[in-house]
Amino acid sequence: MNKLSKIETNKPQRLRRELQESKQSDLNVRRAVIGLSLLGIGAMTAVTLFQTGVIKHLPDPPIDGFDSDKVNSSDTAYALGVPDGALSLASLAANIPFAAFGGENRAETMPLVPLAAAAKATVEAAVAGWYFYQMPTKEKAWCGYCIVGALANWGIAGLTLIEAKRAWKALRKNQIAGIKSVNFLKNQ
Repeated sequence: MNKLSKIETNKPQRLRRELQESKQSDLNVRRAVIGLSLLGIGAMTAVTLFQTGVIKHLPDPPIDGFDSDKVNSSDTAYALGVPDGALSLASLAANIPFAAFGGENRAETMPLVPLAAAAKATVEAAVAGWYFYQMPTKEKAWCGYCIVGALANWGIAGLTLIEAKRAWKALRKNQIAGIKSVNFLKNQ
């Protein structure tokens, strides 16, 4: 077996070992993104079940102002032609492969992945903020499930920005190195 074949064969093993065992800080952050995504998925699963008629009521905490049924039955919740809970559920689920993609040094080796994950999460955090604002101002009610989903989205956005910052630096460093190489070749 030549050296290249051995590298190719070890690649899945290395990735599995890094994802499962590495204590590297970016991987710990990515694991937290997965955990928050699963928390949000749990909340949005209940909302989706309600919005699609699988269940008929969402229980609320015994606190004045909470009415998850009202919030999730609003025109705002169906304005895009699909219940917003289903969209949020799918979006939160998409964070998981983003977080699991690549090994422990992906910010340096594939910086576009963490940058894309951060861009996606930042947009979703802004959308979550808009929905959060709609609850007290337009719907005049709170939804505990929606609050959990918003908090999950805000946390995910903050966490993805940590790795994205390192990825941006690596991308800029690679661009500068590439420019220097081109200039060197031109002068030869």
